[in-house]
Amino acid sequence: MMHQTDGTPAVKISSETLVDLPIGVSVPSYDRSKLSPGIVHIGLGNFHRAHQAWYLHRLMQQGLAYDWAIIGAGVRPGDAIMRERLLQQDCLTTLVELDPNSTSIEVIGPMIDFVEVHPENAPLIAAMSDPRIRIVSLTVTEGGYYQSESGRLEVDHPDIAHDIANPDRPITAFGAMIAAYRARRDAGHLPFTAQCCDNLQNNGEVLRQTIIDLARLTDPNLARWINETARFPNAMVDCIVPATGEAELSSVRELGILDMAPVTHENYREWVVEDQFCAGRPPWEQAGVTITENVHTYESMKIRILNAGHQVLANAGEILGLATITDCMADPLIRAFFHKVQTEEILPYVEPIDGIAPSDYLALVEKRFANPKIRDTTRRVAFDGSSRHPGFVLPVLRDALASGGPIEGLALVEALWARMSAGIREDGTVIDPNDPHWDLLNDTANRAKSHPLAWLEMRQTYGDQARQKRFADAFSRWLSLIWSEGTCAALRAYAG
Repeated sequence: MMHQTDGTPAVKISSETLVDLPIGVSVPSYDRSKLSPGIVHIGLGNFHRAHQAWYLHRLMQQGLAYDWAIIGAGVRPGDAIMRERLLQQDCLTTLVELDPNSTSIEVIGPMIDFVEVHPENAPLIAAMSDPRIRIVSLTVTEGGYYQSESGRLEVDHPDIAHDIANPDRPITAFGAMIAAYRARRDAGHLPFTAQCCDNLQNNGEVLRQTIIDLARLTDPNLARWINETARFPNAMVDCIVPATGEAELSSVRELGILDMAPVTHENYREWVVEDQFCAGRPPWEQAGVTITENVHTYESMKIRILNAGHQVLANAGEILGLATITDCMADPLIRAFFHKVQTEEILPYVEPIDGIAPSDYLALVEKRFANPKIRDTTRRVAFDGSSRHPGFVLPVLRDALASGGPIEGLALVEALWARMSAGIREDGTVIDPNDPHWDLLNDTANRAKSHPLAWLEMRQTYGDQARQKRFADAFSRWLSLIWSEGTCAALRAYAG
C-alpha cells in the first residue's frame, strides 16, 4: 500500500473510490455509466488528457456530450503500457494544474475504454469502423505524418511500404484509418471526421494529405470517397504538459491519490478549431474552444512564438546542462538571447489576432516558460529537432531572408542545434540520442565541427535555404565561434 508523507494511505483511483479522494479534489459529477463512445483518439498520452479530454470533461460536467466519450488507442508497442495503466484505474486521469501560486487537482473521466494494441491493428480498425464513432483524433507528434521534403507521402519509408503492400494489415495509424474508412463505406456508413491535434501548420491538411496519398496507392476509388465525404479540420492546440516521471508520480501520491499515469500541466489552455466536421461534433464552444475559420492566424502566432521559442531555448539549455525550460528562462544570457531573437527576428513575421498583438503574446509565453512549477525538460522540448526546426523555425527564417530582415539570431539557433547534435555537453557529459534521425544528425554535426556547411547540406531539412549566402555565412560564423569559444561566448556576442 502506498502512503502520503503523513502516513495516510493514498487512495488508488477508480470509479468506486472517487468518493474517497481527498477533500478539494474535483471529480466527475456525471454518471460515467451513461457515456457512450463517439471519439477514438490515437496516441493517447499526456497532452491529449490535459487538453482535448479536459475540454470534453468540461462539457460532460455541464450535462452535455454524453455520446462523445473517448476510446483510447495506439499503434506502437509502448502504447500498451499506457493502456494497461489506464484500464486498471477505469480510464480515469488525475490532472494537476501547476499555477505559480497554487495547485489544483481534478479527476476527469470522459475516456471509457482503450483498444487492444495489436501489431496489425485489427482491434483499432474494428473500433473506428463502429458507426457510433464520428471523430478519430490523433496526437502522434509533428514528425509522425510520413511527409517527404516536398510535403507529400514518404512512400519509401518501411512503415508506408508495408501498408501499401498489406492494406488489410496496416502498421500505421493512417493505414488503419484507411481500412476503417473502407469498412464504413462498404457497410453504407458515413465516414468519420479525422482530427489532427498535433503542433503542425495546417495540421488538418497535413493529415488529409497523408491519408489521401496513402489510400490512392492501394484503392483510388476509396481515396476519392474519403476526399469527397470526410473532413479534416485544421486546429491550433496549446498547453504545456511535461512528461510524467517519478517526481510527478510521487507528488500526486503525496496529495493522497495513487494514479499510475497522472498528468501535470500549466494553468493555461487554448484550442482553436475550424468548423469542418462531416458527422457532427461536441459543442466545443461551450467548453471554451474557439470555433473559427481563421485558424491559420492563431496557429501561426503560436507556432512561431511558442514552438519556435522552445527550440530557441532548448538546444542552448542542453549544451549548457540546464535541465528544464524554466532553468533556461532563469539564465540571464539565454533569456536575453530568447527575447532578442523573438522581438527582432520572429515577431515581425507574426500577424496580430483579435486585438492580441504579437508582443503581448510573447509576454504571455515568457511568463508561461518561466513558471517554476512546470518541470518541462529541455530534453523533451529538444526531442525530434529534425521535425521541429523545419516546422517551427525555418519558415520564419525563410520569411526573414525573403524580406531582407535580420537573421543572425535565427542562424545562431540553427548553429546551437548543430552543436547539441554532436552529443556532448560543454561539461563533457553525454547527450543521449534525442531524435528519430539521431545517427545522421550526430555524424553530420561532428563533421560540421571542422566544416560547418556540412550541416546545411542536409537537404531534407534546409532545402534551398542552404544556398542563401547570408544565412550560410552567419551559420558558419556562429558554429565556429561556439566550437572555439563556447556557447556563452556566442550568446553574449549576439545578445550583448
